[in-house]
Order: sequence, then C-alpha cells, then structure tokens
Amino acid sequence: MANVDLVQLGKNVLKSGETGESVELQALWRDQPVVLFFLRRFGCQVCRWMASEISKLEPDLRASGVALVGVGPEEFGLKEFVEGGFLKGSIYVDEQKKSYKDLGFKRYTALSVVPAALGKKVRDAASKANAEGIKGNFSGDLLQSGGMLVVSKGGEKVLLHFIQDSPGDHVPLEDIAKVLDISSKAKAGQMPVVRHPMNERRSPVLQESIMSLPLLSSLPFFTFFDWSSTRLLNQTTPGRCPSISLF
Repeated sequence: MANVDLVQLGKNVLKSGETGESVELQALWRDQPVVLFFLRRFGCQVCRWMASEISKLEPDLRASGVALVGVGPEEFGLKEFVEGGFLKGSIYVDEQKKSYKDLGFKRYTALSVVPAALGKKVRDAASKANAEGIKGNFSGDLLQSGGMLVVSKGGEKVLLHFIQDSPGDHVPLEDIAKVLDISSKAKAGQMPVVRHPMNERRSPVLQESIMSLPLLSSLPFFTFFDWSSTRLLNQTTPGRCPSISLF
C-alpha cells in the first residue's frame, strides 16, 4: 500500500452529485470513518456491479457509523447512475481528477487498455453483472482506472488503499469489513455457470476499449473475439472501413 498524504489529499475539492456543492475531501472523514469507492466512470457496467456489491455492506456500515461514498472522474453519466440506484451512499465527482492522480489510479492508453480488458477478472465481473441484469454504456472517459480508499474518523489513518491493476479488480467485501473491524453477513455475488464458452457474453470493457482506438477504426477489417480460444480473429472485408464490431 503506497503512502497517502491525507492532509494534502484532503484539500482536494469534489462536487456533490446531489446538490452540486463543492466539498473538500477531508470533510467526508472529519466526523466518521469513510469508504471511498473511486469508479472508472459512471457508465461502466463492471463499476456499476462493483457499486451494487459494495452496497451490500451499507446497512452494516451505517450501523457502525461508517459513511459509504462513491466518486466518479466526470459528471458524464451521473444522472443515469443515480437513477439506477447502483450505490447506496453519497456520490461525488472529482472533475479535475486530482484525487485519482494523487492516489495513483492509473490512466490507460488507447493500446494498453485492450490487453487489460482481455483479462479473466474483467470477464468474470461482466458475467456477474449480466447475470444480475446490470447494464452499462460506452460513454465518457474510457481510459481512467479506479480503486478504493478507507479512512478512519478524523483522517487519523488510512485503513485501506486499493489501486486497480485490471479494470476487473475490486476489494472483497470481507476485506472492507475487516479493516473497519465490523461484523457483516453480506455475501458476494456468485459467478453464474457458463455452459459453453461461445455462449459467454462479450466483455463490455473490452468492447469499450476497442471503441476507444481511433487508429483501429480506420482499418479495413472487422475484429471479432473468440472467447473459446481467447483469440482475436480478423475477417478481411476489402473496400470497407466500418466501425469495429465485436462479438
């Protein structure tokens, strides 16, 4: 866990998703411990599923006087996220992405995000989201990663500082409860059974990654992804330069 300067970090300003009011980050842990979940973006299907998972802890967090807060890197998609009720907590926006940078949440490039999105963690999380009827979209900043920060009351101590290595990485519910020393019976979502690899739904993070590549959009072929062999298959279509389709 990297060192976090809570004094400096606490001066960063967030925008309330409910009131539009500007709030210093340190105000969120001044009077109670806080779980800060930093989303990649509000429209991300996997992020929405993670938010719903973390929300399973909300009754226990509230009973123990712990605040649950979601933070997004831009306001784009906020309204739909709030209306979807994915997170049972307060929501803020880090419009300058200052806290994301200070906490070491990396930004992908248009090329590095593709192999990251091919990982099993992303496919597993997306499959769980699909099983629970959680959908997403490909709008907004596709290259920002996220993570989590858990801070004790008064900013005395960082209890947990988690940085995503893959877009599918997340903190297990029991680990969050453990660092806060609270008891919880919340159960993590279970992986649905996939009867045949070809029946698995395509990874939304992979699709958004491909869509974020401006150079690929000009290539004269479609790119298909075969989950059964984890291969990229190229089908040449001479004379056509359409947007890339992913199956």
